[in-house]
Order: sequence, then structure tokens, then C-alpha cells
Amino acid sequence: MNAPARPETMFRSLNPATGEQFGSYRLHDGSEVEAALERSFAAWGRVRDAGVEKRAQLLLALADRLEANLEAFARLMTLEMGKPINEARGEIRKCAATCRTTAELGPGWLEPLEVPSPARGSRVRYEGLGPILAIMPWNFPFWQVIRFFAPAFLAGNTTVVKHAENVPASAEALEKVFAEAGMPDGVLVNLRVDHPTVGKLIGDSRIRSVTVTGSVRAGRTIAGLAGAAGKKAVLELGGSDPFIVFADADFNAAVKMAVAARHNNSGQSCVCAKRFLVEQSIAADFTEAFVEGTRKLSYGDPLDEKHGLGPLARADLRAGLQDQLDRSVAGGARVALAGGTVDGPGFFFAPTVLTNVADDNVAAREELFGPVAPIFPFADEVEALRIANGTEFGLAAAVWTRDEDRARRMEQAVEAGAVFINDMVRSDAHISFGGIKSSGYGRELGQVGITEFTNAKTVWIG
Repeated sequence: MNAPARPETMFRSLNPATGEQFGSYRLHDGSEVEAALERSFAAWGRVRDAGVEKRAQLLLALADRLEANLEAFARLMTLEMGKPINEARGEIRKCAATCRTTAELGPGWLEPLEVPSPARGSRVRYEGLGPILAIMPWNFPFWQVIRFFAPAFLAGNTTVVKHAENVPASAEALEKVFAEAGMPDGVLVNLRVDHPTVGKLIGDSRIRSVTVTGSVRAGRTIAGLAGAAGKKAVLELGGSDPFIVFADADFNAAVKMAVAARHNNSGQSCVCAKRFLVEQSIAADFTEAFVEGTRKLSYGDPLDEKHGLGPLARADLRAGLQDQLDRSVAGGARVALAGGTVDGPGFFFAPTVLTNVADDNVAAREELFGPVAPIFPFADEVEALRIANGTEFGLAAAVWTRDEDRARRMEQAVEAGAVFINDMVRSDAHISFGGIKSSGYGRELGQVGITEFTNAKTVWIG
């Protein structure tokens, strides 16, 4: 922990709508990292001893403070990563609602489980592990942290956050609002560190487990480090979620939801419709309606409420998406709605719709993290499943049909951590969230997720 930060290395706040930098933050040095770990570990003892009801009260206080700062936090997110302002407000409201839901339902989820056995009595207790290292992405700067933190804290843990390099102001704001809410010092500690220091943090005995939301490559690297240190990890590593529409679906509702599902957060969401599978008999009509709905979307200054799409968060992300689009078209995909990189200031990318996408096309095989929508016709359930499951990812899926028997068959057969019937994929505090295959493992939220970072302690009474 003693290696000093390189003075030239910074976390920077850059407005994606203009390309202008408005803030910079130096990395924390070795002594600051050491102090942060000590604070987090000391806070764990206080959090553990406070009891679940006190922790629930603190979550309610945090919800109040988040809402009190709603406009300031929403504007900060919009300036720092380009989220449309109305969506940014929605993100803060969702954070507050999750704190409240977790405070209300979480204590029941953590009740000791009585287990029949030959003993006079036996049960399983759920107890916190200690400080957890949370490696967070930029696309939902507040929600990603709260999604993990609320259930982990209620279960009796503290958190050390290594946030994304391009949202340092949001990370700072989060740490401050925790203090405003009356959280004990060290409950959430924000660290700006480089990748080698992350590896050292994972190996430190005071860090008890790790959670990461990010790329497949980053997640596997971190999982390897955690495994070598004998520590549990929860990974959410992105997805290529299928949005499957059968001919008997509510056509208008499906199209409207499809357009919304692809373009949430300007298409920069892991749990977001990315491939549209449509039964052949309605594929042409669906494509026409989807293109028309997408064409109506307005992009521009994300602080202007009239725009539903903002810029992509960084120049390199836009360049990467444009490269994927170029390779998709070179591989035979047809452009039903032309978009792509927009000339001028900022990192804007106009919505694009593709058809005639072969199984080995880039648009079929890779995650498209932005407003590019490939449409795939299918003949029947068998082909729909082949296309839906024909990817390394398995985060979530949406299935649209009025046939309840078919819905149940698809629910069972789709390879995903979550299946939504006649709705768009989303995360919610009431239910577990997480994926399979290259989308990761482990769960957050809900009754399943709240126990991920606990010691399931067996008690046997003779």
C-alpha cells in the first residue's frame, strides 16, 4: 500500500456534450489508501454492532438526503457522463427508492433460517463479512454504487469504492452525502487508485470480498485476483440481451417498449435490449415501426429536457462503437436507419438500425454499448432460442407473447439471469439481479442478493 501515486496521473471530469474538461482529481497516495482501509475496517465493527434495525434507519436517512440533492446530483451526472437530465433525475429517485425498499424488506430477508435437523435446534445466521471492495462503472454513477451498497450495508458490511476514472466528481458527491445522512465515518470510502493498487487492495486482509461491474476482461482479471486471495467476488460483466417478439404479442406495446429499451441511457447500459428477435410474419412491419420510432428520438444537449438521447460518455467509447458498426456493415449487415458518429463538439452518436445480420456478424457476436439496434427475424421458437442463446452473454432477456404456455417455455429455455415477460428488462430492489455465462456470477438486490456478502453461519444446539 506504500507506492505513491504518479503526480501526472489524474481522474478527470470531462463534459461529453462539449469535450471540455471541468475538473481533475489526483490519485490517492499510499498513506491515504492505508488510512482509508483503516477507516473502513474500523467502521465495520460499528456497523456490525449497531444491528439491522439501526442500519435500516440509516438507509432511510440516506434516501432522504439523496432526494434533497436530486437536482444537484442529476445535473452533476449529466455534466460528467452525458446522461439525459430526466433520466439522471430518475436514477437518483431509484437510488432513494432502493434504500427505502431495502430498509423495509431487508431485515426480514436476513432473519435466521430455522433448519430441521437431528439437533435440539439448528439455524443459519446471516452476518456481514467486513469491508468490501466495489469496482464501479461510469454509466450509472450513483445507481451502481447504491445497488450494491444498500443490501450489503444492511447485511452488516462497509464499502471501499474504486469508481470509474471519468466520474470522480460523482464519486466524491456520494461520499459526502453519506456523511450528511449520518452514516458512521468509513461506511463508504471513495478511493482514486490505479490498476496495480486495485490488485494490492484485493490482496489486503482487511478487504473481505470484491464486487465489480465492468467488461468481461476486467471482471475476469479481478476474479482471478480475488480467487488467488481466497476471496469471494460478485461479477456483473455486461450483456447482449435479446428482446424476443412473437407474432401474437401486443405489437404496438412491443415496438414502443423496444425503442425505449434500446435507447435507455443513450444505449449505454448492461441490462438493456441489444438484439431484437422478431417472428418472420411481423418482422418487416416491426422493423418499419421500430425505425420510425427511433427516428423520432431527439439527441443533443443532455441538460435540455427535450432530448431523450445524450452523447456517449467518452471519445474512445464512440470510436469503438463506430468501429463495430463499420465492421458489421462490412460483414453484410444492411442499414435500415443510418446514424453513427456525429460531427461537431462532444461525443454524439446518432441512432442506427441494422437488418440482414448473419450469425457471425459483429452485431450478433459482440456487445454494442450504444444506440445501434440489430434486428433478427426468426421462424419459430426453436430458431428464436438458437439466436437468443447464441452469444457468450447471459444477463437478461425480454419475451413478448400472449401465449402463457409459450412464455413459460421461453422462461425456462432462455439462458439468462433474468427473463421479463411482456416488459423491458430492468433491475429492481425487490428481486435479484445478475447474469450467467460471460455476464458474470453472483447476485445483487432482493432476498437472494442480500445474502451474497454474508457469512451463512450454522448454529447447532445439542
